[in-house]
Amino acid sequence: MRAAQIEVTSLGKRYGQVTALDDVSLRVGPGSVLGVLGHNGAGKTTLIDILTTRIRPTSGTATVCGWDVVRFGEHVRRQIGVTSQFAAVDESMTGRRNLLLFARLLGAKRRQAKARADELLATFGLTEAANRKVATYSGGMRRRLDLAVSLLGKPKVLFLDEPTTGLDPVSRTELWRSVAGLAAAGTTVVLTTQYLEEADTLADEVMVLAMGSIVAQGSPAELKAGIGSRTATVTVSPTDAERARDALLRAGMRVRSHDHALSVALAAATDVPALVRALDHAGIAIIDLTITEPSLDDVYLALHAGGGA
Repeated sequence: MRAAQIEVTSLGKRYGQVTALDDVSLRVGPGSVLGVLGHNGAGKTTLIDILTTRIRPTSGTATVCGWDVVRFGEHVRRQIGVTSQFAAVDESMTGRRNLLLFARLLGAKRRQAKARADELLATFGLTEAANRKVATYSGGMRRRLDLAVSLLGKPKVLFLDEPTTGLDPVSRTELWRSVAGLAAAGTTVVLTTQYLEEADTLADEVMVLAMGSIVAQGSPAELKAGIGSRTATVTVSPTDAERARDALLRAGMRVRSHDHALSVALAAATDVPALVRALDHAGIAIIDLTITEPSLDDVYLALHAGGGA
């Protein structure tokens, strides 16, 4: 097993009588992406704040890159990059100037700062806009620049706190591509998000928090497999909808009706041929048949219905 870049054991945080985190444990290996999901107030930002040494836990332990976040906070900060929900760049300066300024603040010499800035501008597709003021950038460009700033120190671990909030679909996809590339190059990424598609696309493992506790944890595939099977959606003529529903019920299938579309939970691979046969025997023509896998949306809704999120 590869050494963990992040190791958390029984982590807790209380503010008086309020429990923000309760007995949270996790392990994140190098080059992997952990997606942290949860409603506002679930504990996502509290967890990130502890791991980035902004606040201290009340109980438990946490290490980042082998360093304890309480006893060796300075060492932790040298190993990480952070992109919060709000851009940290100065809009009155150009993209290049922002990168040069932050690089110099991190201790880089002038030539090193210029080389690193040029490298990151190219990596995030900002070279042509490098000498424009950030105030003229689109939302997606600003977020990419913010991400570039967080990578100036070549961090081993990158924390992204809802980085695509407010972005349009195109900008969000561009940022996803950047994050995936960073993970492929060996950077460990912790991503908090309220976009389930984002976690499904990027995360190797997903952790769902509710009221400060972990209510679900595993790979996206494991979480989706845990809530049930695939679903077949059958579209028939409106005049055949009621007969189709009865035919499928007689075949022992679980059916939900949506106008002239019927959803059937598939327990086994043989259920699809059985579904087609049942409708054929009833003399009902199938207009459309679609098979869908469970999604993280389904997982989240199932947890919410059960009081878990």
